[in-house]
Parts: sequence; C-alpha cells; structure tokens
Amino acid sequence: MFLQRSAVAIARRAAVSPVVRRSFAVSAIRRDAKDVEPHASIGQKMKTFSEIKTEEDLLGPGAAPGTVPTDIEQSTGLERLEILGKMEGVDIFDMRPLDSSRKGTVDNPIIVKSAGDEQYAGCTGSPADSHVVTWLGMSRERPMERCPECGSVYKMEYVGPQDDGHGHHDHHGYEEPKTFANYVKPEYW
Repeated sequence: MFLQRSAVAIARRAAVSPVVRRSFAVSAIRRDAKDVEPHASIGQKMKTFSEIKTEEDLLGPGAAPGTVPTDIEQSTGLERLEILGKMEGVDIFDMRPLDSSRKGTVDNPIIVKSAGDEQYAGCTGSPADSHVVTWLGMSRERPMERCPECGSVYKMEYVGPQDDGHGHHDHHGYEEPKTFANYVKPEYW
C-alpha cells in the first residue's frame, strides 16, 4: 500500500512532456497561413498628415498577418488624424487650457473654440483655482455664458462647418427654456 502511494506521488512530481505539442488543427492552420497573400491595404504607403485630403485617406494600412498592429497602423478617422498631426507637431483639437490670467467681461470675453453645436467649459475663477470648477454650457444659439461664482464671461466661437449636413436647423422643434436673462431689459446689459 505504501509503495503504491509513493509511486503515485513520484509520478505526479515528474515532468511529463505531452506526446503532441500542438494539435493537428493548429498545425494545419499555420501551414496554410504561410501561403496567404498579404492584404491589399498592407502594401500601401502610410500617408503623412500633409497628404490627407479625403476621408478615405484616414484608413490605416493595418498590420502584417501574424503581427500585433501599432496605434498608427490600426487607427482610423479622427483618432488617426490626431496621431498623424501629433507626429508632425500639429495639435488638431487645440487642447491648450483656456486663458485664466484674467476675468472675462461682456466686452472682452474668454474665447472658447468649438467645432460642434455645443461646448462645455469649466471655470475655476481668476486667478486660477479661486473656486471649485463650475461647468458652463454654451451653444451656437446662446454663445455667451457668465460664471455664477466669479462673474467671468465666456464666449463660444464656432469653428466647424457652416452647414450641419442634416438639411434642417430647427433641431426637431426644441426650444431652450427661458431664464431670468430673457426678462432683463436690454439697456441693463
């Protein structure tokens, strides 16, 4: 009885190599993969930022079969445009912080550029970090907002395409709710 237990224990501890290292199905797939023609887009030359002219130019070449693609090989669309721009030193989305060295006024507001119909900006006061972040929403219909904490004024400057591409501008009949500012006399502004 003791010998049987010892033999089982020794067999468990012994390093046993498998009889077949890889299944036959995987071997057949690997053998067939060597004869595969490379994908047509892989032979393409990778375009630089200055060569991008159309949306089709924003499709990456992809990776060679059997390799892991890099970000530049697999990215498409706006992500690809941003990566190519950063490689040439161009900040596509202008990610610099807003001017917090002064307080914006109605005559000289702090400009917030936007390529969309709406933009949110976080005000931390002037000088910076004088109050907690207050998020202000601006739109094309209402481009100026005043911070309720410090009174700084922000103005959205639309830099996107002039046509929204949908063929309508009423946004399905949505009307912005009225605020106290709708009832203030113009001469008080």
